[in-house]
Amino acid sequence: MSDSMSAEIGALAQSSSDTEQKQFIASNIPSSETPNDGLYEVGHSLSNATLCDPTVRPDTASTTRSGMEDIESVTNRLLGLRGLPPGTLATLSEHEIKRLCAHVRPILLQQPMLLELEAPMQVCGDIHGQFPDLLRLFQLGGYPPESNYLFLGDYVDRGKQSIETICLLLAYKVLYPDHVFLLRGNHEHPGINRIYGFYDECKRRYSIKLWKSFSDVFNCLPVSAVIDDKIICMHGGLSPQLRSIKNIADIRRPCDVPTAGLMCDLLWSDPDDTVSGWRTSDRGVSFVFGTDVVQDFLREHDLDLIIRAHQVVEDGYEFFAGRGLVTLFSAPNYCGEFDNAGGMIAIADDLMCSFQILKPSPRPSCLPKQSQQQQTLIPPRNRFSFPILPFPA
Repeated sequence: MSDSMSAEIGALAQSSSDTEQKQFIASNIPSSETPNDGLYEVGHSLSNATLCDPTVRPDTASTTRSGMEDIESVTNRLLGLRGLPPGTLATLSEHEIKRLCAHVRPILLQQPMLLELEAPMQVCGDIHGQFPDLLRLFQLGGYPPESNYLFLGDYVDRGKQSIETICLLLAYKVLYPDHVFLLRGNHEHPGINRIYGFYDECKRRYSIKLWKSFSDVFNCLPVSAVIDDKIICMHGGLSPQLRSIKNIADIRRPCDVPTAGLMCDLLWSDPDDTVSGWRTSDRGVSFVFGTDVVQDFLREHDLDLIIRAHQVVEDGYEFFAGRGLVTLFSAPNYCGEFDNAGGMIAIADDLMCSFQILKPSPRPSCLPKQSQQQQTLIPPRNRFSFPILPFPA
């Protein structure tokens, strides 16, 4: 499918709340011709100054019992949208959301820029304001704190409910800071979400000041995570400046996204099987990299797998460089324009990975019957002695 501006920012239809899943064999993944997310973001400045809202200061939002009750109330109202017609908006006041932003900023800054996590972990790719699909992911993988989650960024823009999406994730981060982890995507930046829907949603439903409060939160998000020293995760991809994993930990926050360099690449770069080494990206920012780059990086850093998001893939996930890298996209029926599935990866204690798939919804949008949910187990690269078997229903 070819990308277009109308497909990126046009008809933003919501997916249904319950669709079937489809089983895929990890060793036989079809190549995807779905569009690169953000292809038309070229030419837009990434160097906007850091935005902050002085009306709600972090030091006035100490996590008291009363404050936690407020966050729990926000969470309960958001979860109360389950089962309601897609597109039903949450009843949250602007003050409540600003308080949520003030609560979460110091929590994010207390944790490192490079998260060091342990399995088990559920890993999710782009959500893009598709709130009903976020709820489906939690229904599939289990709600925090029973399940641990790592989200790879791009929570806002394009979908109709970016506010509900980011508020639920931030609320879970406050309530369960050691069970829910949020990485920054290229859309968690004012220079991008000013154009692709989030700014307009904040302005229409609340105010520009609220958008600035969210921008201040986005500047505090980490950009990468390593799971059990074997799996590295980020939103975009690798960087020619990534000489050592510790380079990521040295990036200081709060920070804006620069127009070039390590942090920019972690949020913007893409794999490309038509190139060898590095090449300037057609996006107009960052690079694309070949299979040789992935293989060399994994070998040099004693890693098994790279998990990244940032691109629409037809089946919800797609391998690159053998099984050295996997692209994960968790927003089915992206923008209401594409028939892609949404994917989530469950990483078990032994680092066995299973793909959990949200099938695209039938059209016209309706509420289909609940169906069996299936998974496919795959091992990381150095664990091929494990069998590849269907996950028991």
